[in-house]
Amino acid sequence: MRRLWLIFAQTVTVCVAVLFVVKTLKPEWLAHLPSGGSVANVAEVATLVEAPAGSELQRHGSYADAAKKAVPAVVHIFTSQEIKGSRHPFINDPIFRHFFGDRFGEQSQRRSGLGSGVVVSPEGYILTNFHVIDGADEIEVAHNDGRKYKASVVGSDPESDLAVLRIPADHKLPVIAFGSSDSLRVGDVVLAIGNPFGVGQTVTSGIVSALGRSHLGINTFENFIQTDAAINPGNSGGALVDSNGHLVGINTAIYSQSGGSMGIGFAIPVSLAKNIMEQIVRTGGVTRGWVGIEVQEITPELAESFKLPATQGALIAGVMRGSPADKAGIKPGDVLTQVTGKPVKDAQAMLELIAALEPGKSARFTLKREGRDVMVDVTIGKRPKPPRE
Repeated sequence: MRRLWLIFAQTVTVCVAVLFVVKTLKPEWLAHLPSGGSVANVAEVATLVEAPAGSELQRHGSYADAAKKAVPAVVHIFTSQEIKGSRHPFINDPIFRHFFGDRFGEQSQRRSGLGSGVVVSPEGYILTNFHVIDGADEIEVAHNDGRKYKASVVGSDPESDLAVLRIPADHKLPVIAFGSSDSLRVGDVVLAIGNPFGVGQTVTSGIVSALGRSHLGINTFENFIQTDAAINPGNSGGALVDSNGHLVGINTAIYSQSGGSMGIGFAIPVSLAKNIMEQIVRTGGVTRGWVGIEVQEITPELAESFKLPATQGALIAGVMRGSPADKAGIKPGDVLTQVTGKPVKDAQAMLELIAALEPGKSARFTLKREGRDVMVDVTIGKRPKPPRE
């Protein structure tokens, strides 16, 4: 019995040794063995299901066509500016110059910037933000296909933060189609196109979050489209387009505590941008009406003090001597309620109504003075340019 057990043990040992050698040196010999045993592992096969060749993709909810239509007309803008360093306070001292020479003299370095722009005409006109090109010595415009041009400034309007550039129209330029910002509704889908952080052409999507945003302290004249489409540094001057790929706004600013997008972006409506662009192309600048008054908002406390039925209107806080308002008899303490028959909602609305008037023409203003309505005719003056900072 002991002899049989010894033979069995030797046989099992030899078989295990043979199996180990075969599995190590010739594993393919075991691939043909039937499954079900613990002797060999059979490789599993994953079955994949592929769509039939030529089948149409479901594009519901896709805005690829709108992006394809608008993207070629959005360009990258690269700027550079020479910054002169300060002179050493002793640079004019002969003894100081004897020891140190001119090494502490006036030094300069170049500062670069980036932004976006929109080609709006085949003549090479490009609409962008004023702050993108402000102070730039050199401006380069790059298309998404790699073409680059030196651009010149046709004109700008710092108070609305818009500028118009021009590049040579020696090639056929892709031009964006203007849409209607007046027909936008809160909840409409919009796409923001630009060059955020200089990474290249980027399209983000969102909705119109609000219309007519003002009192933000961004520009003098504000009537922004608010959107949650991601807008980041470098997007400034880029296009905000509707679901058809038509231009409805110029991306301008964001509200952010970190410098990146937080879902609150602002764009200048294309209706305003188009009007300013046409003035700049025609005359090189923007002409606005002016009467020479300082105003303040009417609070509930002021309304009660002046015995006004509501807080609508603009309180005249000051009148510049010799200004059109002074010549027309407008006095501090008057409340401006209408301009050419249009109601004045607040100080911002008053500013926009007066700015839209043509200099040299007469306009009727309706005032509240000591509880009674007073009408005066004012000859509109030309709004002076804002001082450079």
